Amino acid sequence: MVRPRVFPSLAGYRRAWLSRDLLAGLTVWAVLVPESLAYATIAGVDPVVGLYAAVPSLVLYAAAGSSRHLVVGPMSATAALSAGVVAAFRPGDDAAYLALTSATALVTGLLCLLAALLRAGFLAAFISAPVLKGFIVGLALTIIVGQVPALLGIEKGEGSFLEKSVAVVRGLPDLDVVTTVLGAACLAVVLLLRRYAPRVPGALVVVALGVVAVLTLGLQDAGVQVVGPIEPGLPPLGLPDLDLSTYGELVGPAAGVVLVGFAEALGAARAYADRAGYDIDPDRELLGMGLANVGSGLVSGMVVNGSLSKTAVNGGAGARSQLSGMTAAALTLATLLLLTPLFEPLPEAALAAVVIAAVVELVDVAALRRLWALAGATGRGLYGNAARYDAYAALAALLGVLVLDTLPGLVVGVVLSLFLLLARASRPHVAVLVRDEHGTWVDVARRVALGRAPGAPVPGVLVVRVDAGLFFANADTVRSAVRSLAREQQPRLVVLDARTVPFVDSAAAEMLALLGRDLRRAGARLVVAEDVGQVRDMLRAVAADGDGPPPERYRTVDEAVTAERPED
Repeated sequence: MVRPRVFPSLAGYRRAWLSRDLLAGLTVWAVLVPESLAYATIAGVDPVVGLYAAVPSLVLYAAAGSSRHLVVGPMSATAALSAGVVAAFRPGDDAAYLALTSATALVTGLLCLLAALLRAGFLAAFISAPVLKGFIVGLALTIIVGQVPALLGIEKGEGSFLEKSVAVVRGLPDLDVVTTVLGAACLAVVLLLRRYAPRVPGALVVVALGVVAVLTLGLQDAGVQVVGPIEPGLPPLGLPDLDLSTYGELVGPAAGVVLVGFAEALGAARAYADRAGYDIDPDRELLGMGLANVGSGLVSGMVVNGSLSKTAVNGGAGARSQLSGMTAAALTLATLLLLTPLFEPLPEAALAAVVIAAVVELVDVAALRRLWALAGATGRGLYGNAARYDAYAALAALLGVLVLDTLPGLVVGVVLSLFLLLARASRPHVAVLVRDEHGTWVDVARRVALGRAPGAPVPGVLVVRVDAGLFFANADTVRSAVRSLAREQQPRLVVLDARTVPFVDSAAAEMLALLGRDLRRAGARLVVAEDVGQVRDMLRAVAADGDGPPPERYRTVDEAVTAERPED
């Protein structure tokens, strides 16, 4: 079925999903409202700005995004980045600060739309899954440690994960006993309900219990912090009142906000899409994020992005489509108009417990262990450190987020991922092949690593296989490796098994011609077997500039060996 261009998550909607979506929307709303208020404070604007941003972002993302579960709204990481961007402009008053905040959201949205128009979603492929896994774990840990002060009633720290952790440790002697008991009880209720009654919306239960506890037990008088007064009403509409030049100056900083927001949104969207068995379209994610931020900027809102914590709440509550997000948007709009008093007595400790419980399952240490163990003894023996490149990239992104903060951590992970990709591509495994007991050509080093007999080499014949495409970055490495093997074995014939060589560029084609010349000088011939069409075409097309013709080609390795050694 072709998915519709508008509200794609509603394609093939089933009536049986309705109750789950409505319940998930109600649960998300219960978390979204107080979180949006808190994240607006992080961004340095009035708390109600978070609600202004939430309503259009939820609806506009649902209209264009490809995820059925992703919840878009204000988030701590992008709120902090927004505050840093705006502070650099030194706004003179609250009105100027809000205008710059809304303009940052607007420019961020326009950059996302431009990227979607250019179909730049493919760039997401360069943020590898291991990097995203490390980034998500690091971000989840950062969110958790950022919620601990509210859970314990202590002063909240700023900065990176480590700085916030130090602030928590220093604040432990001053923890508020009543707040800590309330927070611990709320956290226990959420986790126990998830474990023993997964169909019960634990987040909603805890929010309701927290409000009731404050109102009936007078906990606010005992020092428990609550959300506090919320200004009701609808936001003003229109462009932020700024000079056009100021919008231009926001483009560079907003690009960093796009990177962080898109990375987190894509990571959260893919995590829940993998669980539910559907695909995420990065270009549609850019479109959805772009529309959400433009909508937020036009209603005096703030930067929004896909929320890791609220998506976890949404998925845990059983959401099946973006109807849950639209339900949350409708309830948030009703909150702005009628229900703001409902959230004013909500204890911050209860909110922190809901967020921590939602995010803790995303601290997937087991996945990081699997990445480390995937190499195995055999992989390390054959490929050395390259067998653990994915694990290194994930750990780099994780540590980067924890030590340097969100954006630098992501940049570290992406840069290292690209570096390791180049390193892997530039140093491919060159296997020496022998016949096994079934007459199949196999990697002798792999057989030895697995404890099997090394197989039977053909006298006077060296068969090699390059486990990668051949191009300018690895051509010299492959040439040196084959020449070294030829010096060791002194063959009369060198056969390149090209089954695992999907492409050859002009530099590599010329390298093969030069390698053939080198081997002829040493008394051997180079031939190619089982090459694919592109390799065959390139070898025919590239002239050797006097270095000799391209290598002769054979259909199979056996055919090449038989042709050169008729007695076989």
